[in-house]
Amino acid sequence: MKISGKLLPLLLPAILLASSLPASGAANIIIVNVNAPGVGFNDPTPATPVGGNPGTTVGQQRLKAFQFAASLWGSILDSPVPIYVQASFVPQTCTSTFAMTGVAQALQVFSDFPGHEVDHTFYHVALANKLAGADLAPGPNGTDADDILATFNSDLGTPNCPGTVGWYYGLDDNHGNRTDLVTVLLHELAHGLGFQSFVNKTTGANLAGMPDIFDVYTLDDLTGKHFPQMTDAERAAAITHTNHLVWDGLHVTLTAPGFLQRSTTPLLTVLTPLNLIGTYRVGPSDFGPPLTSPGRISAVVRALDPADTAGASTFDACSPLTNASAVNGKIALVDRGSCAFVVKVKNAQNAGATGVLIADNTGVSPPLRPGGTDPTIVIPSVLISTRDANDLKAALANNSPVVVSLGINPLVRDGASLFGLMELNAPAPSNSLASLSHWDPIAAPNLLMEPLINSDLTHDVDLTRQVMADIGWFSDGDGVPDGRDFCLGSSRDATVILGTCNSGVPNTTFASGCRISDAVSDCQASPGNHGSFKDCIQDLTKDLKSNGVISGKQKDAIDRCAGSY
Repeated sequence: MKISGKLLPLLLPAILLASSLPASGAANIIIVNVNAPGVGFNDPTPATPVGGNPGTTVGQQRLKAFQFAASLWGSILDSPVPIYVQASFVPQTCTSTFAMTGVAQALQVFSDFPGHEVDHTFYHVALANKLAGADLAPGPNGTDADDILATFNSDLGTPNCPGTVGWYYGLDDNHGNRTDLVTVLLHELAHGLGFQSFVNKTTGANLAGMPDIFDVYTLDDLTGKHFPQMTDAERAAAITHTNHLVWDGLHVTLTAPGFLQRSTTPLLTVLTPLNLIGTYRVGPSDFGPPLTSPGRISAVVRALDPADTAGASTFDACSPLTNASAVNGKIALVDRGSCAFVVKVKNAQNAGATGVLIADNTGVSPPLRPGGTDPTIVIPSVLISTRDANDLKAALANNSPVVVSLGINPLVRDGASLFGLMELNAPAPSNSLASLSHWDPIAAPNLLMEPLINSDLTHDVDLTRQVMADIGWFSDGDGVPDGRDFCLGSSRDATVILGTCNSGVPNTTFASGCRISDAVSDCQASPGNHGSFKDCIQDLTKDLKSNGVISGKQKDAIDRCAGSY
């Protein structure tokens, strides 16, 4: 099955030019220029070469920056089928507070084609072509037969786009305060290559009633369901489940610890009940002491107070608490509303609470920081989202003990869950542009596929490479889950070890996320006797040596280990 045509409402120019530039690399990514004469890539405005970009007009510099980014992705991916990017620079949305830099998407999706790995699942056309080993959507350039549609804002930095800085067309990442086009291109091309879900962000409905390959690895870690297992309503809810919408592809999960720093972000970590274990986003208050590591562990108790003129609710802590004995030594859960944040926290503190969770009532997530000033408050307090608060309230109502740690959790990395799964962006309410198909911006250091392009990014695809490995970009297209399809992380050793024989050769990680040990495991998985295994290893080491990955001495060391294995 295939679906063709524009999957998102993007602006296309009226005139097609048949110019294109081929890219070099393991995948041939070709830029198809569809701008009208005199605009976009054909803008004749003189420009001084900058940052390794030799173009002498604005149009030339744009095209060369495109080609540079395409070549980088082409050197990482592998495909026997050229990838055509239908590209243009045209005016895009600009307001006093927002400007669209650009957008890219797959032009078609396919399912159940020869070489697919997951049945009844849509694949982005470039990936589908790679797995099939053939162009599934042949046709002339400049039509829906191309693979990726990429449209970028020609007005950036002009009076037509107030409050924005202009593009930097250099190839050296020395962009200063300007917007680095190459970085933006690497981000947007990744969407077109597969870092994109086609689920409706509002309704949770699948495209044409079928999941896509991105959804296969998209998980709500509290419900334990992946997107293909969910109803539309469940997907819609998961899309706004901040901190709990995660990616559980193997390559990303194994590699993420090497990219992310130990957490410096205040979090609520739920330790019991079992069904709520995990980390929850909080908004630390502007008053009281800051949250620290490892945080304070305590049971949670709902604070009770009279329903009076200070606050109509018996849970808002706007008056002195009536269950002080239960709150004493515990973390108090109070509702937002009726009175100031400092009043609630001070009443809880007077009752002996060691901390306060303020249940938001706006439905917004991640939660904002509660404001206020009171130098006499000496316990920490945070705002938690309406949804998270309701989960805690439901557990307490069911007489389930709720025990939490409030602080900076040293076991967590910024951007990953308590169990090490990368968090996808899941704000509430959902955002049609930013939700789901990006990492959560809490990630540190900043990553390419966060919703916004951060100024400290370099021309590196970081964990995006591992996402491509998870969805199938480095598989052999035979549908058989062997070492050529998946890097199973069989060895995280620093050197290549075969059985009990340590070759001493560094266990190099390749662009695909696979290591030398994964290739060795593939030889082990191949049918045949010990002689076949040795032959496979010798072919492998020969290739590694010819490509400059290992030396001749290192080749001999691995071959010797294979002989004794």
